[in-house]
Amino acid sequence: MGRARLARLHGIATSYEASPGRSVQITDDTVVAVLAALGVDASTPHSVRSALAAYEDGAGRALLPRTVVARPGRPPDLAGLPEGTALRVETESGAAAQDLAAFDPGALAGLPLGVHVLHARTPDGRGARARLIVAPDRVPAPPGRSHGFLVQLYSLLSRQSWGMGDLGDLADLAAWSGRALGTGFLQLNPLHAAVPGPPTDPSPYRPSSRRFPDPVHLRIEHIPEYARLTGAARARADELAARAHALRAGVLDGGALIDRDAVWALKREALELVRTVPLTPGRRAAYCDFLAEQGEALEDHATWCAIAERHGPDWRAWPAGLRDPRSPDTARLRPQLLDRIDFHCRLVWLTDQQLAAAQRSAREAGMGVGLVHDLAVGVHPSGADTWAQQDAFAAGMSIGAPPDAFNARGQDWGLPPWRPDALAAAGYAPYRELLRGLLRHAGALRIDHVMGLFRLWWVPEGRPPTEGAYVRYDGEAMLSVLALEAHRAGAAVIGEDLGTVEPGVRGALAERGVLGTSVLWFERDYQGGGRKDAAGEREQADEAREGADEAGEGAPGPGRKSVSEPALKPAPDPVPVARILAPEEWRSACLATVTTHDLPPTAARLTGEDVALRERLGLLAGPPERERSRARYERTEWLRELVRRGLLPEGAGDEEAAVRAVHRFLLRTPARMVGVWLPDAVGDRRPQNLPGTWDEYPNWRLPIAGPDGRPCTLEELAASPRLHALMRELSDGTR
Repeated sequence: MGRARLARLHGIATSYEASPGRSVQITDDTVVAVLAALGVDASTPHSVRSALAAYEDGAGRALLPRTVVARPGRPPDLAGLPEGTALRVETESGAAAQDLAAFDPGALAGLPLGVHVLHARTPDGRGARARLIVAPDRVPAPPGRSHGFLVQLYSLLSRQSWGMGDLGDLADLAAWSGRALGTGFLQLNPLHAAVPGPPTDPSPYRPSSRRFPDPVHLRIEHIPEYARLTGAARARADELAARAHALRAGVLDGGALIDRDAVWALKREALELVRTVPLTPGRRAAYCDFLAEQGEALEDHATWCAIAERHGPDWRAWPAGLRDPRSPDTARLRPQLLDRIDFHCRLVWLTDQQLAAAQRSAREAGMGVGLVHDLAVGVHPSGADTWAQQDAFAAGMSIGAPPDAFNARGQDWGLPPWRPDALAAAGYAPYRELLRGLLRHAGALRIDHVMGLFRLWWVPEGRPPTEGAYVRYDGEAMLSVLALEAHRAGAAVIGEDLGTVEPGVRGALAERGVLGTSVLWFERDYQGGGRKDAAGEREQADEAREGADEAGEGAPGPGRKSVSEPALKPAPDPVPVARILAPEEWRSACLATVTTHDLPPTAARLTGEDVALRERLGLLAGPPERERSRARYERTEWLRELVRRGLLPEGAGDEEAAVRAVHRFLLRTPARMVGVWLPDAVGDRRPQNLPGTWDEYPNWRLPIAGPDGRPCTLEELAASPRLHALMRELSDGTR
């Protein structure tokens, strides 16, 4: 009983609902391990009693929580303060402190938006302080109704890129699609910094750092200093460019896969040459301003990169004295590595500049939103973020998903979780800085597995995912920080809310203005009676659908985005039994799409090629004929629905027309944003990521291709009659 109470006090659930009406108890061993990761010893009855006593003497008696959250017109709950407690606020702007002579929590809601410091003093002289976050009620809404592309940047090659898509290609795509197609946004894969190889993990969802972008995305020729190379450096740069062009030709014309490490090897040498060119006074001043603005966070990131050049990318295997960024050994090493630290700082600055240029191109082309950046759910355990912010991460833990009806083994994503207590103690500074960095050059932010703002499934190291537990985060605080930073950036927020979603979460997200994600194939009336709307948000506890989303064909949700272990075979889609949700029953507050990077392209699903691919790779969970039958059933059902609604006048035998028809269906919904998976526009059959595979399939390494598998350059995309026919539908439908 004492251990269970201790777990509850620290936000650890001692049971979970595996399926409706079936509760599973968390083992004592798991509870002990998770508490230990939070710095609490619960290994013996004596230690449990001691921990409970320590809690009562500490957090239990604290005048204020570590972080207090308020909204306009909604003061924080400070009912536990003694009557007569005086409050004083030091505002974020440095303005004179505001004294509240008498305890008046209502006055806190009238403070300016920002992160302030709240002081409390009781009549008997006890004092306390806490971070006070005053946030707006809602995040900004996207302007009007819009359509746009969903694209994995590395897969978008032009005749100028160096073997993989880059920020120059992104700026060009934005300038063209905004002007010629009327697109309002471009949703990207995460551009976070990767853990360096070779080999580098090609997945963009397991980065070294989410705070800073990866310089592999740089367009080298767009760096001003590149044009000023002379002599031997110029000659060597030209050789590198020629090799890059050959690398690109191998992908576009020779059928080679995108080779991130080969691309980075060429770009890195070119960047070393570029760095020998002095910055002009104006650019030097801009660089210094950037360094000052980014501060210690950038220095730590660059220091990790520099040490990794010497000792490898896993900081846990570095010499003991270097495993702590604040240790004397690390302090002594920093001056020795100053040149390399400056190099990596420079790369972040250059990448930031090109990201700004891409967003500028999007806005100048008339896009109301522009770039939609993607926030991955976690980071690599050995990367820069976990080294620099060790106190914020739970050591020995990995996030994942519990077992359910579609995946009896659960999932372990290999990503360490943030400690909710550490975030609160820091006033959510790591989270605030992360959001601020991602929103610098974005019109919107997509948050992967947005349910993680409320709770995450923690798996102790060395144990199977079945032996995990849910750990709760302060959802109100996480959403308030998100609303504050989105408000400051003027950016909308899209939550990837597919998968198992606990009751109340979708409502809380909608109440704060966070858009959801709706995928055509999963929008069914599983509960009967149509949509349940509350403030524009569907509260639908359809465990059957949601379990299929996470464990089926790899619908969005982090489990399919981390290193895909061959042992984690995807379960089959359930036989469709619920009716297709009518378009007018969809929620309006969402990004509506037909497919995603983890699902089969639409042409493959409509032709059955997705099942054939999984059969070739041995990924079918049942007899092939049964799986083919299920796919045929769903395909036929959808084609009939499209014909019945007059959305497929060309007839069910026309694949290209059927792709247009499913997007016409999306246009009939009230969705604020309608996304087109860019490979769908040219009939690509190959998924960018096939969950359940690692080396069996080239995940994250495929260029966009046409129906015949031949890669399509950006120039060919812009001239594609098939793409233009589809996008005319979208432009007319969202105008």
